[in-house]
Amino acid sequence: MFGKVAADMLGLSDVGSVIEPKNYDKVDSDDYVMHEDDEKIYFLIKSKTDEYCFTNKALIHLDGTSAISKKRTLHRYNYHTYKISHVVLETAGTIDLDVEIKFNIGGKEFSIDVHKKHIEELKDLYKALLMIAEICHENEIKLGFAKESIELASTTLSRVSSNENSIVTNFKEINEAAFEWLMKSRDQYKVKDFGYVFEKYINN
Repeated sequence: MFGKVAADMLGLSDVGSVIEPKNYDKVDSDDYVMHEDDEKIYFLIKSKTDEYCFTNKALIHLDGTSAISKKRTLHRYNYHTYKISHVVLETAGTIDLDVEIKFNIGGKEFSIDVHKKHIEELKDLYKALLMIAEICHENEIKLGFAKESIELASTTLSRVSSNENSIVTNFKEINEAAFEWLMKSRDQYKVKDFGYVFEKYINN
């Protein structure tokens, strides 16, 4: 514990800071945001080695190797592809200088240390990530029900007797209708833009 406190006091630790919106264009992550496709930064944490950029569509992680190296590895996790889960916020103790937000995204575990002066902003991010996780989970269930429904309808229709000439026509019509219906369900239950969630919970 003493070593951790000493490192913080000497400025050697990798505790992050929350960047204000007016400075988003000054960070490296901004270069990788797809502004051309209406992607927007809603929350950004920067440490000596890393940047964690939360947009309306993805988490962009610039992974640094060390504080003295300029080498970065870019990772992008689209929310509709990489499921968010296990969102946890750990507040600071009496002598701690940092708080910690943890979550999984697409099987990748993140544990981000942030200076405790940013606790109120971290609470907002916690709520936003928790809500995105809940929305994606609920939509997965609804999409599963939609698939089960179309499979049941298809099975039922396949049992209806029909003359040979109309079988091909009926199959084609049913297949096209099922495909269109499933695509609409997928568009409805596979949310790609969570800007409305961030706008609701992020107040910085």
